[in-house]
Amino acid sequence: MASLAFVLISVACTTFPAPEFKGIKAWINSEPLTLEELRGNVVLVDFWTYSCVNCIRTFPFLRQWNKKYADDGLVIIGVHSPEFEFEKDYENVLKATQDNGITWPVAQDNDFKTWDHYGNKFWPAKYLIDSKGTVQYTHFGEGQYDQTEQQIRQLLIEAGADLTDVPLGTVGEQTVDQTFIEAPRGAVTRELFAGFVLAELGEYVRQSDFFKHTGSVVELESPDKHKEGVIYFDGTWEVWPEHTRHGRNSTGYEDVLSLIYSARTLNAVVSSDSGEPYDVRITLNGEFLTEENKGRDVTIAPSGESFLNVAEPRMYHVIEAPGYTKDNQLTMSSNSGDFGIFAFTFGVYETGP
Repeated sequence: MASLAFVLISVACTTFPAPEFKGIKAWINSEPLTLEELRGNVVLVDFWTYSCVNCIRTFPFLRQWNKKYADDGLVIIGVHSPEFEFEKDYENVLKATQDNGITWPVAQDNDFKTWDHYGNKFWPAKYLIDSKGTVQYTHFGEGQYDQTEQQIRQLLIEAGADLTDVPLGTVGEQTVDQTFIEAPRGAVTRELFAGFVLAELGEYVRQSDFFKHTGSVVELESPDKHKEGVIYFDGTWEVWPEHTRHGRNSTGYEDVLSLIYSARTLNAVVSSDSGEPYDVRITLNGEFLTEENKGRDVTIAPSGESFLNVAEPRMYHVIEAPGYTKDNQLTMSSNSGDFGIFAFTFGVYETGP
């Protein structure tokens, strides 16, 4: 499935009867719920998936709204519709809710039944439902948190809530890094996918041999010159629909994934086929990462080498540089045959992934 997670803001004002939840495989933080039994409350339905960076960036604002308005009748329902196969696993989703401080009910929409019932197309997507069961406001993507909160307050007041002692305040927006604002012709590398289905569709990989031996081990060699925003593989790899996996166990980090990107932060969705933990060695522009530019999931070894320790399938925060820079060269290599790469995402905010 093509990723439809995005940063651009899209708000629609068309009202319609809120579709009921359908085909939910499991509930987290709650017994099964229906919109019918929630009638009288203001309900915010939030479509998300746990390895989506755009969804992760909205969590602090959802936590604020839940804390601020739950006692006045706001009910947030997270509908988890998975982008990747490993995101269908109940234990993985449960851990993601715990790690991200998600305490509101979460419905596992593994077969996209509720997603389709809403006609949804985006991660993240928010549908705000009034006390009578009508969708009054929708928002797709990140941003416009103050406007969304104003809509929440309006519907709560219409439902009879007294918010006199609950100040609107401002939750604000994530702040874009000043170095990006000042960069001439600054641009952020698009989201990149490493499985052959989307890699071919979006030209995220442009090595012809990559697409000739899908589902089997193949020896790959990248060209001398690499283009920005393209993933390149050198060595022994195994190509699958959603991800590309290191094709052998090795000893000297001989097999390398590389890409050139422009951003301040870089995240990678990584997994292990066996479930066993492993290390991925990281370099940036030919050097190991340091305390100044490593992401929170990277450790610096006593030798000075920088490693990402992969212990579970999720998005890992790999690089958080002091500022935005263009045409950085990332390399990732692992001696483990379990190293599997699904996607890369990039950011230009002052903090966070």
